[in-house]
Amino acid sequence: MAEGHSAEGVHNTPSVDDVVDEQTAVQVVYKPRSDDTLVGLRVRGRIKRTGLLLRGVFLTLWVGQWLFATVGRGKVDLVSTVLFLFVVLTVWGYPRLQAASVQRLVGWQGEYRAIVSPAGVTCHTDHSTLVLKWSVFQGYRETAGHFVLLSRDPNIMYLGVLPKRGVHEAESLDRLRAILNQHTTRV
Repeated sequence: MAEGHSAEGVHNTPSVDDVVDEQTAVQVVYKPRSDDTLVGLRVRGRIKRTGLLLRGVFLTLWVGQWLFATVGRGKVDLVSTVLFLFVVLTVWGYPRLQAASVQRLVGWQGEYRAIVSPAGVTCHTDHSTLVLKWSVFQGYRETAGHFVLLSRDPNIMYLGVLPKRGVHEAESLDRLRAILNQHTTRV
């Protein structure tokens, strides 16, 4: 102990930084669901646009192939129609399959407790702790039910999805939005 002080009866007064963090930090408590990940993937797709472009070109080519086969023969070809429907279902269902796959990776960890503060985002589960500084993120996008944090790397490999349902006080949503606006940009 320092110079003549004992641990008994001494209050550990928090520093100014600790008080600011407690007053401004927002806790988001939630169990991740696959629809949370799907929202994140959709936001990522709108930001990157490459995936949307590739899916559009892919579907256009298959529509052209199906029309060419149908018009060329003068009747609907069963094989072309089945393949075309398979491609449409695959293009539509791929993000959902991807979200379900991510859910299997993160869902077993149970409840997530994310603390968003001026220092960054800290996410705790019973099995892990992840600390991310604001420099990791290029920005965020707000949807009707989520805040989606997007990583700075060119492929946006990390998505931080914070469901609004995890914030239990209305004023905390405003504080969360203020922290995000202060430390990263809205994209």
